[in-house]
Amino acid sequence: MGTFIGHVYPGLFLISYGLCQAIVVSKAMIFKDSLLDPSCHPRNKTRWAWLWKISYGGLLKMLAGSILIAYEISCIKGGLILMNRELPPRFLYPKEWQHLTMFILFTLNGCVDVMSKNLLPQRCVVLEKGTLVLTFYVLLLLLMSHGQDSTGIELQIHYLLIVVVFLLMLVLTIELWTPDTFHLLLIETFLFLTMGSWLIQGGFILYRPVTGYPWQDDDISDLMFITTFFCWHVMINALCLSCPWVIYLGFWGGFSSTPKA
Repeated sequence: MGTFIGHVYPGLFLISYGLCQAIVVSKAMIFKDSLLDPSCHPRNKTRWAWLWKISYGGLLKMLAGSILIAYEISCIKGGLILMNRELPPRFLYPKEWQHLTMFILFTLNGCVDVMSKNLLPQRCVVLEKGTLVLTFYVLLLLLMSHGQDSTGIELQIHYLLIVVVFLLMLVLTIELWTPDTFHLLLIETFLFLTMGSWLIQGGFILYRPVTGYPWQDDDISDLMFITTFFCWHVMINALCLSCPWVIYLGFWGGFSSTPKA
C-alpha cells in the first residue's frame, strides 16, 4: 500500500462502495422503505428476483479485498516473510503485514455479508454490523501505529485519515443498537466516500504530484494546504451525497405544484 496504486485502489473501492450505499440509502429514505428488508418492486415476481437479493456490497468487498491481498503479496520480492533467520530473529515488512491484515479483514467482512444475506435462513444484521465494527476497530489500531516512521506531509495525511476512521468507528458502533436509522447510515456513507477520496488524494500527493514537484515537509504552506484539501473533500462528498435529494425534490416538486387559478 506504500505506493501510488496501493493508495488509489483501496480509495476507488471505498468510493464505489460508498456510491452503491448512497443509492440504496437515498432510495430508502425518499420512498420510506426499510433498509434492512428493502422492497424489490414488481420485479420480485419474476424469475430474476434473486438478482435483487444478492449482497452486492459484500461481493464488492470480497473481490476488492482479494485483489488487494494478491497485490500486496506480489509487491514483495521473495515473498512476504514474517521473520528472518538471523539471531536474534527480527520481524520483517511491518507495514506490509499491517496492510495485509486490513485487506484480510475487509475480505472476511464481505464473506460475512454474503453469508448473512444469501446463505443463512434468516438475515443476521448484528453479525454483519459486528464484523464491520470489529474491522474498523482493528483498522484504527493499525493506522495509529502505521505512521510511526512518517513525518511531515505523510504524517499529516495519516492523521486526517485517522480522524475519518475514528468517526466511522463511532457511527458503526452506535448502529449496533439502531441498525435501521437513516441518519446514521447517511453519515456512514458520507464517511466512506471521504475516506476513499482522501486515500486517492493521498496517493497523488505522496507519489504523483500534479505539479510534477514533490511536496516539501519543511514548507508550512504545503502542510497547511493538506488540511485545506481535506476540507474540500468533505464539502465535495457532502455535495455528492445531497444530489439525489436535490434531483428528487426538483422532480417531484415540479409535478406536485399546481397552477393557481
